[in-house]
Amino acid sequence: MAKIISTLFISADGVAEIDPDWHFPYFDENMGRAVEEDYQTADVLLIGRETYDSFAGAWPGREEAGGEDAGFAKQLGDVRKVVVSRQPLEFTWRSSELIDGDLVEAAAALKADPGVKGILIPGSISVVRQLLAADLIDELRLLVHPVAARKGRRLFDDGDTAYHLRVAATEAFPTGVIRVIYTPAENPAKVGYDEIKDRTPGNA
Repeated sequence: MAKIISTLFISADGVAEIDPDWHFPYFDENMGRAVEEDYQTADVLLIGRETYDSFAGAWPGREEAGGEDAGFAKQLGDVRKVVVSRQPLEFTWRSSELIDGDLVEAAAALKADPGVKGILIPGSISVVRQLLAADLIDELRLLVHPVAARKGRRLFDDGDTAYHLRVAATEAFPTGVIRVIYTPAENPAKVGYDEIKDRTPGNA
């Protein structure tokens, strides 16, 4: 079964809606390598309408221009792109298709498709939120910037149930960015103060 991996740039206070003013100063070769590794995991991109519009408005032109990022632009153009949108779309970028039906059902079908190697969700906060709630995200790959953005949409919305995560890998970059890869974890057993008081300062 294919994995669904979410990759996001995120601030220290949880904002995942990117502002170039706080994002680009921290983009270096280490972050570039991490992004490349994320894209190598997948042969399908699952993206929301806003992310599609942003990508389609930039990357085809960069591919055509033939600059330093033309190779990555071609990779993005060639990969299968499954787009989540409540409204019909006229696609101008090759290898793009509109999701068929319900997002959760379509994502589950992609995971189960033996012809799919891996599914990557770059950005697309609303898509990630819905698939987290449906327990369909296999990995959260976060590039945590050393900045408190203080405004913008956060990755985790308000809800009644906590998401428990396991740290699968971490890496600190010279810029102060920390790459953290999380996988879902089972809810821990309930613990009260009486169970931990012997570990408090002065009792260790």
